[in-house]
Amino acid sequence: MLSSYQSIFKPGLFAGQVAIVTGGGSGLGRCTAHELASLGAKVALVGRKVEKLERVKDEIAKGGGEARTYSFDIREEEAIRTSIEKILKDFKRIDLLVNNAGGQFPSPLENISAKGWDAVVRTNLTGGFLMARECYTQWMREHGGAIVNIVADMWQGMPTMGHSGAARAGMVNFTETAAGEWAASGVRVNAVAPGWIASSGMDHYPPEMSDSIRAMKTHVPLGRLGTESEVSAAIVFLLSEAASFVTGATLRVDGAVPNNKVGYRLPPNEKPAPAYNGFHRAVMPKVLREE
Repeated sequence: MLSSYQSIFKPGLFAGQVAIVTGGGSGLGRCTAHELASLGAKVALVGRKVEKLERVKDEIAKGGGEARTYSFDIREEEAIRTSIEKILKDFKRIDLLVNNAGGQFPSPLENISAKGWDAVVRTNLTGGFLMARECYTQWMREHGGAIVNIVADMWQGMPTMGHSGAARAGMVNFTETAAGEWAASGVRVNAVAPGWIASSGMDHYPPEMSDSIRAMKTHVPLGRLGTESEVSAAIVFLLSEAASFVTGATLRVDGAVPNNKVGYRLPPNEKPAPAYNGFHRAVMPKVLREE
């Protein structure tokens, strides 16, 4: 096991900067928070479950980084407004926002109720918009900044996840719109679209999906699932000065799954591409360990 985060980016890249990571208590958010902290950022961990956020805060502290926790529901406008005020009071600035929080449940469209649809759209689209808007109006409009919205591999549709696919597609368009409207304030807005990533989120799906999850890699042209570190690296690049002329873009991290066309399926990859895994606290999802 690695003793510290092995980022490919230079030490101190974000020294003196403050980053907000929503959904920071687990999965991709946890990994990204660790990498940002390892590169010098002070991290505001946002989520609904205090115990998860506190656990990640302690992990970051043990690695020499600094983080604080803020528990609230990103679907609630007033809670977001007051929480951004609190983060600014604590840290005095907000340079970076990673809109990572999200959630969905498997269901064919015909069985999704209006309540279920709205819950997913509010989490995966409205919450991200509200977080970005408040960071912009309360700080970034006058000081600049960088925002990365986490979407999903929703190209060619998302069967059994239509609510999430619609919300993620909306977030891509929001990203493009905000990039144009906020450019004059020195605010860059991009998105990262992860494909099938070996992350803790895989263990949240019902047992009947286990076989499908374990078979996912056979549909990936690169021959394997992605790692949390590979997604985090894409996020860090877009937040960094190396992406100073990149805004309004969506970066896919998916092993070319959307390029595996329905009319012509590529043969299985017998020699999977090497993986990058710099996260020293990464844990293989239980569903994959049982394979």
